[in-house]
Amino acid sequence: MSENSRISTEKAPKPLGLYPHARKVGNLLFLSGVGPRTAGSDATDSEVPGLKRDKHGNFIEFDFEAQCRSVFENVRIILEESGSKWENLVDVTTFLVDMKRDFQTYNKLYAEYFKENLPCRTTVEVNALPSPIAIELKCIATID
Repeated sequence: MSENSRISTEKAPKPLGLYPHARKVGNLLFLSGVGPRTAGSDATDSEVPGLKRDKHGNFIEFDFEAQCRSVFENVRIILEESGSKWENLVDVTTFLVDMKRDFQTYNKLYAEYFKENLPCRTTVEVNALPSPIAIELKCIATID
């Protein structure tokens, strides 16, 4: 791997635009925004764990915890495929579409997943994300 390389993997959800899953620069790894869609999926609802909508766009199933667990797993996959690991995360920026509804669940699961490693963290509410998801993570990690 070169000192400045782009990384993409079939084991993570396909990017929704022209960008890699991650980019390695020196011993740092910068992940593009990662959502909870399943590996290889596009932006359809059926590929988001815990999310189903009717033909009018109304939620008939919404499980934020399932989305949260899935986004953490997607980050883990991209880290490992890039030569890093969960414990190497140094910064996590989280985007939530509904802070009031979802922050408590996110904070509880974050504490579960990050018991040992305590990266810096920023959580912000956004009006929308580019697909029908409720959470997205932007991460920086080191590579051993």
